Amino acid sequence: MTPRITASHVAVRQRIRGGLQRRLPILTWLRLYKRAQLRLDIVAGVVVAALAVPQSLGYASIAGVPVQVGLYAVPIALLVYAALGSSPQLIVGPVSTVSVLSASLVASMQPASVAQAVAYTSAIALAAGVVLILAGILRVGWVAEFLNKPIVTGFVFGLTILVIIGELPNLLGIPVTPGDVLHRISLLVRNINQIDPLTATVGVSALAVLFIGQRLLPRMPWALVVLILGLAASHWLELAARGVAIVGHVPKGLPTPSVPLVPPSRLVDIVFAGAAIAFVGLAEGLSAGRLYAAKGHYRLDTDQELIAVGGANIGSGLFGGLGVAGSLSKTAAVDRAGGASQVSSLSAAVIAILAILLVAPALSALPKAVLSAIVINAVWGLLDVAAIRRYARVRKNDGVTALVAAGGVLIAGPMLGLLIAIGQAILGMVYRTSRVDVEVLGKIPGEKASWGGVRNHPERTTIPGILVLRINVALFWVNAAGVQEVILREVDETPDTKALIVDMEATHQFGVTSADMLSELREQLVQRNVDMYLVRVRWPVRTVLARSGFRAQLGEDHLWHGLSQAVRMARREHGIERPEHAEPEPVVVEAADEVQEAQEEVVASPTLDDAAETEASHRLR
Repeated sequence: MTPRITASHVAVRQRIRGGLQRRLPILTWLRLYKRAQLRLDIVAGVVVAALAVPQSLGYASIAGVPVQVGLYAVPIALLVYAALGSSPQLIVGPVSTVSVLSASLVASMQPASVAQAVAYTSAIALAAGVVLILAGILRVGWVAEFLNKPIVTGFVFGLTILVIIGELPNLLGIPVTPGDVLHRISLLVRNINQIDPLTATVGVSALAVLFIGQRLLPRMPWALVVLILGLAASHWLELAARGVAIVGHVPKGLPTPSVPLVPPSRLVDIVFAGAAIAFVGLAEGLSAGRLYAAKGHYRLDTDQELIAVGGANIGSGLFGGLGVAGSLSKTAAVDRAGGASQVSSLSAAVIAILAILLVAPALSALPKAVLSAIVINAVWGLLDVAAIRRYARVRKNDGVTALVAAGGVLIAGPMLGLLIAIGQAILGMVYRTSRVDVEVLGKIPGEKASWGGVRNHPERTTIPGILVLRINVALFWVNAAGVQEVILREVDETPDTKALIVDMEATHQFGVTSADMLSELREQLVQRNVDMYLVRVRWPVRTVLARSGFRAQLGEDHLWHGLSQAVRMARREHGIERPEHAEPEPVVVEAADEVQEAQEEVVASPTLDDAAETEASHRLR
């Protein structure tokens, strides 16, 4: 007998199907794929492969591991993201920022051999993937928002300088021992007379072809052209025999998946390094993904992106690759080529696999100078001086943040430099928020229910006996005492005050310290025979005020949605006459009229002149 299908069974199936489609977006987009798009997507995939294969060799060099480690990361990252990613255009693979950071983290662990460095690199990628997937499941993608544009721009700027300085010895054939950036610069300057002429000729020629070629024919995959020319020159001119350093042995074929083996004493270091890689890669990948999501009018699921890029990192780590992230340059190449789906990634992955299977050993003869030229060219565009200048012009603090990030990376290294930049940005935000700004409000003449600051607008009228104040910053535990002091000073400077009305719209969240401050303020006002009203109090704040007991202490009749309503109540309760110049007001206002007036009420925000005056007052304090 066939079991009867009930509505609950259908609902369960729909939830399962919906969950699978959300976690495996390929099940949705592949079913809806339009064949007319296939040619453009395949062309875009060829373009991506032409960029990704040579660049992956360079990024492996940046990471301090053999070039095949970069190659192995390319196809698996493309395949996994194509299945799990929510962006139809984002390309995931090795990127410069992650590679530099990986090199720094691996070097700090002092690997005993190249094999151990490879194991650490792949283990960090694996750990980064686990961290990202857990973050996606727990829906904590908001953490990446701490990496704002100035921080990322400055961080990438500093990393780019590190990369270029690190590649100059290979480009010019100058012997330089490992060390920090100042050590490397010092050795480059002191050993400038030891430049190998043939190596420098090869490296500078490759760099010139890349930069000039991209200017003349920007759509041409010049990295691939230089790679082929470098291999040809190496064979025909026997560069290795003439003292030019080459890449060396590159194995043929795909590796078998395995968990990289690391000493148990290094597991904690691996996890923290993986978290750092995840954090930095997420910032770069989300920036690229959001940019093209806005351009293409589609939605990016941040939490699913964490899972997708996390899966790509796990796949790369299991196949002996390095950490991966979303790539802005390769995503831009897909967009320019007309790619509009992850078929571009799938076709690029197929080409990368063929390259690993068929031509990988031929890369052994590639001069390291050519590889360094490819790396320098790939990261050169990340030196975004114009963006830093714009940050400084628009807002000085953002310019300082970018410079702190860049300087921190150069002086303290990538990870510590990033933490310094984040810390500086957070401290700056806390400092600015902690500044006290309380402003007297007055009625704007000629308008029914509009209020604004009187600081630079003497035409706005106040009501004798009623002091209306607006707290222009969010009230929280850092500035609570300062706000209390300023409010009491304003009250004392207005001796005829019978009622104080405080506009708290700027405060979105609230804590015990702030609630206790308001309670203490009310007691001090009672001693001065001043009644206190709160207006425009947001719901989360009202909730905390109720739980703390202050709301009951204040009274519901002293808590209003609109300034005009609170002023009217204060006048009635304290027998304050209307000023002679005030606009006429009905003697009786029905409840519906009060609601309409509250909806129509306008409270003018501070103008630019007001803001300048506020800044000046901060400095005086």
